[in-house]
Amino acid sequence: MRDGLSATAAQGGQGGQGATSPVQHHPLRDLWWRIMDFRVGIVPLPVHLVLIAAIVTTVLTTGKLSAELSPIIALLAVCSFTCMEIGQRIPIFRSIGGPVILVTFLPSWLVFSNVLPPSVVTPIVAFWKQSNFLYLFIPGIIVGSILSMDRKVLIGGFVRIFVPLAIGSVLAGLVGTAVGTMLGMGLFHTVFFVVIPVMSGGLGEGVIPLTIGYSEVMHQAAGDLLAQALPAVMLGNVCAIVFSGVLNAIGKRYPALTGNGQLMRTGSDDLGAHDAHDTHGQPTKGVDATDIAAAGMIAVCLYFVGMLAQSTLGLPGPVMMLVLAVAAKIGFIFSPKLEAGAGVVYKFFATAVTYPLLFAIGVVITPWQKVVASFNVPTLVTIIATVLTLMATAFIVARRMNMHPIDAAIVVGTHSGMGGTGDVAILTAANRMRLMPFAQIATRIGGAITITLSLIVLARIV
Repeated sequence: MRDGLSATAAQGGQGGQGATSPVQHHPLRDLWWRIMDFRVGIVPLPVHLVLIAAIVTTVLTTGKLSAELSPIIALLAVCSFTCMEIGQRIPIFRSIGGPVILVTFLPSWLVFSNVLPPSVVTPIVAFWKQSNFLYLFIPGIIVGSILSMDRKVLIGGFVRIFVPLAIGSVLAGLVGTAVGTMLGMGLFHTVFFVVIPVMSGGLGEGVIPLTIGYSEVMHQAAGDLLAQALPAVMLGNVCAIVFSGVLNAIGKRYPALTGNGQLMRTGSDDLGAHDAHDTHGQPTKGVDATDIAAAGMIAVCLYFVGMLAQSTLGLPGPVMMLVLAVAAKIGFIFSPKLEAGAGVVYKFFATAVTYPLLFAIGVVITPWQKVVASFNVPTLVTIIATVLTLMATAFIVARRMNMHPIDAAIVVGTHSGMGGTGDVAILTAANRMRLMPFAQIATRIGGAITITLSLIVLARIV
């Protein structure tokens, strides 16, 4: 690597004779820069080591770690990217979503086994509860990805994704019910406590309102019903992560089956695939920091309005936010520079925030006991059959819908995830965070339809 000052001096010549001196190399400095360019996740290795030393020293000297933003960013970055690097270096495991599985479930076990001390766990829990950071991440991902998509692809994708989602859900329900019943779990338990929870849309928007509805219909304690349904949700999420990782590996071997994050076969919804143009058709100049910041505020604004709509109209806030973002994109509401800025916002959250967020999810809302409880053979086989049928059906149907089969199967697979957190994990395992808007359709709307229909049926048979 060259030294800038030496190169400048060389160009000026020496002694007025026009001669140039040889470029001076600095081996130690060049070696240090190579070390600094080696990263653990996104963190330069020396910075990573300094952060570890700072965290350990703080815990040992004060007995606790602050829940303020900077220390929590350091803690989550160090822990999550370390787990990610370990997962990426395990053969075969890395090809089935290993980094995501490790980042999400290893911290759950570490908390359960008390390997992570309270001085580390407590500030993460406090930060999660106080900040509700997930609902900054999801707007950044959804709004950023929608505003940077091609309009034709966006419209076609939203309309067409309902077909494989609907067919896949019906067939998955039938297959899962048949398998669970044959394995001796009973028809009622299989349907209402295994198959339906898997496709209910996650925790907060899915299995919790589902079991509250069960409680009102069946006149039983909602907590007891939730304990029966929760393991199916968590294991369904694990299956979708693994299958998405497998599909990602298949896509690398058979490129014709995937759009690598592009759902439709026509058009392009890749970031940067088309240049932003102004109203006169001329390419716009590159975005600057103000465009990126403005796009971030647009995401916050749309989320805020979506939450207001939830309180007044009763529709899920993330779904309303998604609808507003799509309407704004279709209606040319935001300028090309703002749309390009939104694409940068998306890339930042997808690159820098995903794994720290997953680690926090593992610590706070992934109880290890529930994960272990779901691993009995009948439940495990039933859930695998359900999720596999769901994604395989989408794969087959998508080929007739002018959609990329692997990408469509991954989107429909999020229907069996743990809501927004599950979408993050599944799409990260597949390296397709770009599909988040379509995943939200599968999770939120698909889950809401599943819950509504199941409660109607339950009310008629009980």
